Amino acid sequence: MPSLPSPALAYRLEAARAVVHDAARLAMSMRPPPGGPQGELKSAQDWLTETDGAVEAFIAQRMQALFPEDGFQGEEGGISRTGSLRWVVDPIDGTSNYARGRCRWCVSLGLMDGDEPVAGVIDAPALGEVYTALRGYGAFLNGKPIKASPIRDPARSMIEMGWSGRVPKPVFMEKMDAIMALGTMPRSGGCGALALADVASGRLDGYIEIVINLWDVAAALPLLAEAGAVVSPFLQNGGLTGGATILAANPYIGPVLAEAVSIPLK
Repeated sequence: MPSLPSPALAYRLEAARAVVHDAARLAMSMRPPPGGPQGELKSAQDWLTETDGAVEAFIAQRMQALFPEDGFQGEEGGISRTGSLRWVVDPIDGTSNYARGRCRWCVSLGLMDGDEPVAGVIDAPALGEVYTALRGYGAFLNGKPIKASPIRDPARSMIEMGWSGRVPKPVFMEKMDAIMALGTMPRSGGCGALALADVASGRLDGYIEIVINLWDVAAALPLLAEAGAVVSPFLQNGGLTGGATILAANPYIGPVLAEAVSIPLK
């Protein structure tokens, strides 16, 4: 029989799920109506809304009250506390969608044990979906187990690639051309955490982003590991301290996609 999860980690995951649930409801209450973006531009197509700060502050305060010994890192506030266990939050991933009143956005909270991602919660309240994972004990969508897709033929696959103003246009187009040359169906949905969760649940066969940050992926990495996906060495390649490249895919499409776009899996 498999061993039981660490009570400390299991308790933290349950607490995180409750805190993120409340934070997601706060975000829903502040969501702009459909229409033109409501927020300010940090850089090209990189939006910041009042909700980002409010949700991050809410989660930071709640997690400090529950686990004062744990570290905390947020997209907006950086590392505000240190600890062997560290929470990493993206208060609104997919802010460009959120600012337009769209539904594809989420609150993402991951738990790092040193440099290892061990648990995560991704709550997409406008979609009615909550992803959870604890390393060694499965990945779940609304409480039901999920697995990466079984698709083997690239011509039957669906691949998403995230866009960022930090990536030169020729680089983006080169990777996109390579994806399309495989015969895949390309997508771009504007929310990296949910795209990675889609790989974990089998809704996508692969996801690539050339420059993405730890707060975007910290909650998704345990999901991907538990769902049987393959992932490029994001953390080892600079993702712990700055923007880095990530490729995540099902185990059959992964090697083909990695070779096509020149993003090694090892």
